[in-house]
Amino acid sequence: MSLSLTRGAQAALLVLAVAVITRLLGGQMAWLVGWPEALTVPMTEWVGAAVGSFLSVFKPIARFFSLLLSYPMTWIGALLGYAPWPLVLGGVTALGWMIGGLRLAALGFFGLGFVVLSGYWAESMNTLALVVVSVPLALVTGAAIGILAYEYPRLKGPVQALLDIMQTVPTFAYLTPLLVLFGFGPVVGLIASAIYAAPPMARNVLLGLERVEHEIREAAVMSGGTRRQQLFLVELPAATTQIMVGINQSLMAALSMVIIAAVIGGFDDIGWEVLLTMRKALFGQSFLAGLVIVVFAVVIDRMSGALALQRPAQDRRVAWAMLAAGLAVSGWALAAGWNPDGVAAFDGVADRVDDAVGRFTATNGAALDAVKNNAMFYGLLPLRIGLADAVLPFTWGFSWTAKHGAIFYGATAAIAGFLVWRGHLTAGLVIGVLAIMLETGISQLPWPVVIVGAGALGWVSGGWKLTRLVVILLGLILISGLWERALLSLYLSGASVVACAILGGALGLWGAVSETAWRVLRPVCDLLQTIPLFVFLIPVLMFFQIGEFSAFLAICLYAIVPMIRYTRHGLINTPEELIEAAQATGAGRWQTLFEVRAPYAAPTILLGLNQTILYAFAMLVIAALIGTTGLGQSIYLALGQADVGLGVTAGAAMAILALVADRLVQGFAEERRRALGL
Repeated sequence: MSLSLTRGAQAALLVLAVAVITRLLGGQMAWLVGWPEALTVPMTEWVGAAVGSFLSVFKPIARFFSLLLSYPMTWIGALLGYAPWPLVLGGVTALGWMIGGLRLAALGFFGLGFVVLSGYWAESMNTLALVVVSVPLALVTGAAIGILAYEYPRLKGPVQALLDIMQTVPTFAYLTPLLVLFGFGPVVGLIASAIYAAPPMARNVLLGLERVEHEIREAAVMSGGTRRQQLFLVELPAATTQIMVGINQSLMAALSMVIIAAVIGGFDDIGWEVLLTMRKALFGQSFLAGLVIVVFAVVIDRMSGALALQRPAQDRRVAWAMLAAGLAVSGWALAAGWNPDGVAAFDGVADRVDDAVGRFTATNGAALDAVKNNAMFYGLLPLRIGLADAVLPFTWGFSWTAKHGAIFYGATAAIAGFLVWRGHLTAGLVIGVLAIMLETGISQLPWPVVIVGAGALGWVSGGWKLTRLVVILLGLILISGLWERALLSLYLSGASVVACAILGGALGLWGAVSETAWRVLRPVCDLLQTIPLFVFLIPVLMFFQIGEFSAFLAICLYAIVPMIRYTRHGLINTPEELIEAAQATGAGRWQTLFEVRAPYAAPTILLGLNQTILYAFAMLVIAALIGTTGLGQSIYLALGQADVGLGVTAGAAMAILALVADRLVQGFAEERRRALGL
């Protein structure tokens, strides 16, 4: 038997050696476990002072800009607020007809009809006013950035790096400096929404322009037009489909951010209503308000998404008739003194939901507690603080002793030895590293293990350049004093990603082998991807109350969809010639699936894992509202205290973790693509 020391084996051996050294010598050398306090840089204070000085200089300009934006928002808010709901309902139905025919017209009618019946019409119009003002600002800004990066290729790299940062910085982290800069009020939510929604537009404009066919560009040049005419009259129209995708994504991002911005507001919008009712434990009202947000998101998503598709022309007379019907009903309603602000037909339903939830939790409280406690004591807690601290008589029925540690490491050594004997040296070494991590706990891992481990992964996936980037970025977190909180965030997001990878991968596999299963899974995935982040907190709070397990479930609900979609997509898009070759050699269905389809789908599945990681980090900050620890809690506390230094540094640390994970997974996906010759 001969073992080749591959790059992966070398990296795993290095990490295992560092882990063993820190485990054995950590008791005598405290600096191997925790970064010395004397070497910690007061990054929060420095950043707070620097950003505070910057904000103080630009605050007058920002306040003036805020004043200017308040006018269109006030006007549009008044227009939507005073417009009779039958007129708005007729207008949305007519718009749906023009975009997508009867199907979208029905969606608009029944969707807005639900909002009317919910009794949250006024709050919904306030939310819609924020979206209506913020989205054009985001679209213009994003389109300008995309065009600039396209016209000046030297700027493409920096622009893409800036967009990466904008999309990895947690949503709450935007709000703290904006709150100081622009002052309290709905304009802060509007600007935060525009900033958050601009990157999708920029990316899609750049992608659309790059995909314009060369023949079209040549025809524009041959026509003798100026560069501006070529861009605006030929290339941008040719990229319309991709740009419409960007508009759809920007709309959804803006709606999601507007809801989150309610945390600092209380401007009587639907997001504030959700937050207020959740705080009062009025889950029926909270669920109803959350459904209103979901309905808005579905209607906006489907209608804006249809703009990117080829569609037949619709009869304009039907649209005018729908609008006229809304106008006529509005006139009759106003003349009759009928409630112009909605019907509030579900008030009793919300109360009954509260009663039903109360009865259900009272009846099944023991079962719900058992699910939560078992998940915490046998899963999350050992991952966080390690088996040596988590295994107690209260939790596992016995205490962890040196004997148990010896048995644990002995079993690990046996498994690792078997894998090495079978020729899987890298897998055996990785088992050893994982065993030390599990026995120690992620939140208590010595800093050299994390730094060296991440650097080693970077070396395997992307070479020395990625290694330097990873080590430098994590080193900044280490010296900033946020290391312990970063590890807590890494623990919870990591546990959620593992759960999503296992369950989402299994569901994606199920959807790939069964069309019936995919017909069930697809609408569920569509719905989960449409729901704004905020709303995921409601169902978990209903049944499991505030706590780490509820946060874990909320993150999983939000982050699992990419894993399902990309796994299925990768498995069903294997080239037919590969499948035919496997079948010709006598391979069965499952053998073909795992030995042909799965390896070919690996880059796509890794891309889904990458998206799941980014989704998990995004949701982690929102989950701070229901009792998580770590960087998300720091960002939320900084928002409440208007602590710009803590908000910016904690947000930057969270963005660094997400960016490092993103680059590592992308590196492995690229390596797999090269191996497959793609």
